[in-house]
Amino acid sequence: MMIIGITGTLGAGKGTLVDYLVANKGFVHFSVRTFLTEEIQRRGLEVNRDNMVLVANELRAKYSPAYIAEQLFEQAKLSGQNCIIESIRTPGEAECLKQKGRFILLAVDASPALRYERIRSRNSETDQVSFETFLENEKREMSATDPNKQNISRCIAMADFALENNGSTTDLFEKLEAVLHQILPQ
Repeated sequence: MMIIGITGTLGAGKGTLVDYLVANKGFVHFSVRTFLTEEIQRRGLEVNRDNMVLVANELRAKYSPAYIAEQLFEQAKLSGQNCIIESIRTPGEAECLKQKGRFILLAVDASPALRYERIRSRNSETDQVSFETFLENEKREMSATDPNKQNISRCIAMADFALENNGSTTDLFEKLEAVLHQILPQ
């Protein structure tokens, strides 16, 4: 059993990697976004990016910086199958999961303009923002010093493997296959 955590910038291709691993490699998907959406709805709040960040930060501050990822890791472990956890956003999550064994952190990134085009085209309720707001959100999520808050740049730096996704999905999948060849038993 292998558990892959995925981190990366907004719109870089995390979901594309997840879809590929689920459809082509039989991985089971565990999503921080789904976990948070369920919690936000349980609280009767509107599902949007600000509430995602707020609720995630509250849970991390109340329980631990790695709380959400730990919950998903335990669910993944119980499945007994190869799993992917999307998306690791705090250094505390990355550190905690790396200590558990059979865990690989994979990062994906792309240019800001390309990522903005991607998020606009996926038409999610949390992605309908201006380019300026997109950049502001990203700046806020990239480098927080509070271990309970998102620091995506640090997570990317902690990754075991980093993929650049400025090309086609075929290019991205070839890069992913090269990583899988190194980490999965043949």
